Amino acid sequence: MEMCAAGSGPNAVAQNSMKRPTLVSRRNRLLNLRLCTLDARILALSRPVTGVGTTCEPTFEQAGIGRIQLNAACSALSKFQPMRLSILTLCVALSTSFAVQPEAVPTQTVPAAVAEAGKDVVHQLNNAFAKVFETVAPSVVIIEVSKKNDTTEGSPLDDLFFQGSPDDNNPRRNPGTPRAIQSEGSGFIVRGDGYIFTNFHVVEGADKIDVKLKDGRNFPAKIVGTDEKTDIAVIKIDAKDLPVVQLGDSDAVRVGQFAFAIGAPFKLDYTFTYGVISGKGRSKLLQTGAYSISDYLQTDASINPGNSGGPLCDIDGKVIGMNTLINGMNRGLGFAIPSNMAKEIGTELIAGHKIMRPWLGIRIETLGDDAELRDLFKGADKGVVVRTIEADAPASKSDLRPFDVITHVDGTPVETDSQLQHEILKKKIGQSVQLSVWRKGQTINVPIKTGELPNEIAQASNALPIQPPKPAQENVGKFGLQVQELTKEVAERLHLSIQQGVVVTGVEDNSIAASQDIQREDVITEVDGKPVTNVQTFREALKKADPTRGVLLYLDRKGSKTFAVLKAGD
Repeated sequence: MEMCAAGSGPNAVAQNSMKRPTLVSRRNRLLNLRLCTLDARILALSRPVTGVGTTCEPTFEQAGIGRIQLNAACSALSKFQPMRLSILTLCVALSTSFAVQPEAVPTQTVPAAVAEAGKDVVHQLNNAFAKVFETVAPSVVIIEVSKKNDTTEGSPLDDLFFQGSPDDNNPRRNPGTPRAIQSEGSGFIVRGDGYIFTNFHVVEGADKIDVKLKDGRNFPAKIVGTDEKTDIAVIKIDAKDLPVVQLGDSDAVRVGQFAFAIGAPFKLDYTFTYGVISGKGRSKLLQTGAYSISDYLQTDASINPGNSGGPLCDIDGKVIGMNTLINGMNRGLGFAIPSNMAKEIGTELIAGHKIMRPWLGIRIETLGDDAELRDLFKGADKGVVVRTIEADAPASKSDLRPFDVITHVDGTPVETDSQLQHEILKKKIGQSVQLSVWRKGQTINVPIKTGELPNEIAQASNALPIQPPKPAQENVGKFGLQVQELTKEVAERLHLSIQQGVVVTGVEDNSIAASQDIQREDVITEVDGKPVTNVQTFREALKKADPTRGVLLYLDRKGSKTFAVLKAGD
């Protein structure tokens, strides 16, 4: 805006060109005089605004509004005298707002120096990952196994997979012809003279084992030793000066650190995947003969069929685990045997030693795992419940009973079944251990001498059908049980060593008794701690029991001792 003499400028021109009314009231003239005076003041105040012309003018132009257009618009509307003050004020406000807006200048979000430093870190990480593969891969082997298929009958689906007429390229198998099963796994060299660690399930039942090295050489292999319970095996090839892996300390592994897997998933040899250690101490993943190793490492590094037996490495290229389990496809859950356990078992197998472990002969569960039993253990907060005592096991020769809660082993507290197993494994075979046991509100000490864990543990089962008995049967309808007197004749016929109690002769389907796995030929020896000598004492004990809280039955099953809790409303 510019200062104008009175009666000149765009405002004056616009006003003079308009048709004025012939009669103007004195009131309007006074108002017009005041507005003109205010115009001069506003125009005087507008001079500092024009002083920023270099900033203001480009802004007007960007908005499509020039100074002339703005003044002309104000002049055209100024014929409405009462509105002149508002219009002029709006003009000044627009000028000021345009003037103070800074020009948009693009800025760099990340300084160049910082970007380069970040790129250097990525390159270093990239090189570290590649270095792991280059270091470990020469010591990783691909294991090809041939097994005989014991199937003697042809599959009805064979015709779906054998299309067309049989010929040399597409032979049609005769039904019942055994065929070899080909499988592939991984392993890693631990000694330069050809000793290789892998999984037991990779070489189990193998008729032929071939090992392929990273340099392309192939060797036949033989099994040195296996340990089914930990899924560890050692095989050997006839070679020398082989590259070997460096075993790390799996106890020092931290959740969150990088982990790398190398193997042959789906026969894609030397596949390299990475992730992190996503968990430690995973247990109850693999059970063989009532024994399960604990402390698996968990990783989200991609592990698929064919990775079994291969190494799980850290960022330094040290082997911290042996890949062994996957939890479904593409779930991001893989598991590995800790390297410390693999080293301990593998060293014993290489030395030709038999793997022997101490054993108590009990089936256990963590207190609280079964919420329905919680009310029956009031007073016991933590510990391990004895579910079953195996027949002829070390525990069967002690005062330990089913339903006992073990709280300490030689003074060391145990709160989970895995902790109890770990403590027992520290002992020697034949060593006496002191168990602190909670029983019916009291704490007692029970000494037990450990035995040797057998290769196979036969689980007691009553498979033989019981003949219809001559003695009268008692039907316990609400629990779905039928029982009868345990006479000497019945005990002899069923080959029972126990001579007192009532024998179960029937269990209704979908009953409370069936849900607690009570079986025919089980012998009920106690009800809520009260001895059962015959059907009459059994009936009386049930009447005194509280079925809403739970009725505790002690059972003898072919020499194994266990318990069941019958709860009304189950």
